[in-house]
Amino acid sequence: MELEEWSLPGDMLIWDRTEQTDQSDVLIPFALDELLTRKVGAGGTPIVHLWRHPRAFVMGLRDSRLPYALQAMEWLEEQGYSVIVRNSGGAAVPLDLGVINITLIMPKRQGNIDFRHDFETMFRLISESLQKVTSDVSKGEIIGSYCPGDYDLSIRGRKFCGIAQRRQAHAIAVQAFVVVRGIGNHKAELAKQFYNIATGEMAVDGTCDTGGLCFPKVTKNSMASLEELIGLKDEQSFIDSIKESVRAHKPKTDNQASLDLPNETEITTMVETLRTRYGLK
Repeated sequence: MELEEWSLPGDMLIWDRTEQTDQSDVLIPFALDELLTRKVGAGGTPIVHLWRHPRAFVMGLRDSRLPYALQAMEWLEEQGYSVIVRNSGGAAVPLDLGVINITLIMPKRQGNIDFRHDFETMFRLISESLQKVTSDVSKGEIIGSYCPGDYDLSIRGRKFCGIAQRRQAHAIAVQAFVVVRGIGNHKAELAKQFYNIATGEMAVDGTCDTGGLCFPKVTKNSMASLEELIGLKDEQSFIDSIKESVRAHKPKTDNQASLDLPNETEITTMVETLRTRYGLK
């Protein structure tokens, strides 16, 4: 697939937190995204935030409204998962150290509310980062995958990446999870078990009930890692490729861009705000 010309906004900074894998609370990176989006919206430099988590399960808002969601969360926590509801779109996503999370935080473009442009930017970044090893990255919903959407990224019909979005008044955060290593079927099975519990196995076809509660029907062989699809055995090589692509799209300038990163007090406050806002324990 030949990629058309595209660009990232401004002198985008890179914050690589993928080596910080000892934090148990997966709300922390989402709190960071929320705070960084506010700072970029106030005129700060755009930034890409890279992170991962050793064992987490991130629900969408609709997931949290399923009739037995609390029981499903408790089941996951008993198995050692950090469980949260995220403040961006999409449905449930399992995370481990083989999943690299990418957030592009950019100012909103004036007079344009087409969210697809921002999804497209993430798609182009990830596709370009993989060009050296594959040109087969496709976009479009993969039926049977967890967190399905129009901007599922896949290779030969199996999804390895999903994209969601969080919009504020003046800035936007585009979030992607990329399954680099591991077994896609194992992650899909975990999501399927979550939905079985959260729905009481009452609506296994994945449709919406009369109350408007929807969830995906997760099936076997819909998900795969880049390790399974193209033999990519090293998360760091993928991280480095993302960073290389970001740097390649920076304008040629001697100006040193900067952004005040959130401090501990801001992070702690935002974590508690998100926990309270979404009704988590």
